[in-house]
Amino acid sequence: MKRREFLRRAGYGSLAALTASGTGWIHPSCKSGRKKKPNIIFILADDLGYGDLSCYGQRKFATPHLDRMAEEGMRFTDHYSGSTVCAPARCSLMTGYHTGHARVRGNYADGPYGWGACLELRQEDVTAAELLKKAGYVTGVFGKWGLGFPGSEGDPLKQGFDRFFGYNCQRYAHRYYPAYLWDNSEKVYLEGNDWSTTKTYAPDLIQQKAIEFIRKNKDTTFFAFVPMVIPHAELIVPEDEIFQQYQGKYPETAYVGRPGADYGPEMNISMYCSQEHPHATFAAMVHRLDTHVGEIMDILEELGLTENTLIMFSSDNGPHMEGGADPDFFNSNGGLRGYKRDLYEGGIRVPFIASWPGTIPGGHISEHPSAFWDVLPTLAGVAGFAYGECDGISFLPELLGREQRKHSYLYWEFHEQGGKQALIVDHWKAVRLNVGEDPSGPLELYNLDEDPGEENNLSKVNPDLVERFSRMMEEAREPSAKFNFGRRENQEAP
Repeated sequence: MKRREFLRRAGYGSLAALTASGTGWIHPSCKSGRKKKPNIIFILADDLGYGDLSCYGQRKFATPHLDRMAEEGMRFTDHYSGSTVCAPARCSLMTGYHTGHARVRGNYADGPYGWGACLELRQEDVTAAELLKKAGYVTGVFGKWGLGFPGSEGDPLKQGFDRFFGYNCQRYAHRYYPAYLWDNSEKVYLEGNDWSTTKTYAPDLIQQKAIEFIRKNKDTTFFAFVPMVIPHAELIVPEDEIFQQYQGKYPETAYVGRPGADYGPEMNISMYCSQEHPHATFAAMVHRLDTHVGEIMDILEELGLTENTLIMFSSDNGPHMEGGADPDFFNSNGGLRGYKRDLYEGGIRVPFIASWPGTIPGGHISEHPSAFWDVLPTLAGVAGFAYGECDGISFLPELLGREQRKHSYLYWEFHEQGGKQALIVDHWKAVRLNVGEDPSGPLELYNLDEDPGEENNLSKVNPDLVERFSRMMEEAREPSAKFNFGRRENQEAP
């Protein structure tokens, strides 16, 4: 569907359209006419595993602010990212499509500094930010974008955001002490950062800008997208009081990584740097992320916005194994199989917490299977506008404790490591590897209810399910010129 047709079909700001869309619910603040629509904040961690929060079972360090968010809201046990790496996960989150239909289906890059045509959203793509802006929201993104370079069609300022501060290029976001960040369309050089000195820790500066945005727009209705870069590699953190809490706490094996790849004159960096305290550094990074979440919750309380703000928190994919990271030591995947770049549960099942005091009942745990492509229709329900075509199903009824419609299937495809596909239908999970070599190759089949660790392949004893799921995998995707598993496909496809 073209962008203009999508926009024409959307009933922005129409509460009647919201009711007609199937939620059957209007927020009391909108009903009364005395208050503005709810503010929305979506915080996205980078490479944070399913087991990296103490409310999801982490035992080697604590995340008290995110635990508090879960206690005040709802914690999901079966939420999935849009992909197992960052760019397609963000595309799915922003556009409401899974990777069988989304424009961006991998971290493929064929342009300068990681900016390739296939990594850009296009003018006809419609993002959640664009829909919310049309519905009267002031919109801002603070952190890692990675879906279009400045001035391109995928520039965040051309995809519905009024304000942008952070990393535009996902490759440059490997560096926590970068030479520069982007302030809207202006490149801002950071004091004290060059190839040998580390003064300005970018996540702290980006956090300041996010807080400023919330404070500045306290009397408006705002959407803040906060895609943090923590705890993605490189593994580095200021050696302040947070780090000192963990230094010497864990056994350490000094890590010396490979030299950084040459991504151009501004990006010849050692992103997998030497690290003497990788365990302490990782724990301090997640601690810092948790502190930043707490600061956002505190500013809402200070400004009297807590009960009129929905906060969502998640991660873009499973834990990485780069730059000295040790997900096995921390049980970062929560006992699930796989890591980042896998389509097993450890690569795509992610923490998800939603808090909205006074609206979402506190302390609830949801087992509703949901995914990033459900976020756009959910935000449509929250903000009070209808939406056009997408792959998602609003989980607003689940947040409100009402009857929730479920997906007939969830689908993923991944275009590295030979090509992979995965499908979930009810409690069944199908995985196909080496798709590029053999598009009709064997399926692995797992019963997630009985085997969440995906240890027992049941494909041989369920041939009917294998045939059915193989057919569904083929039907779940549309051709893509860039992401085609090595096949010859329609060059006009997204």
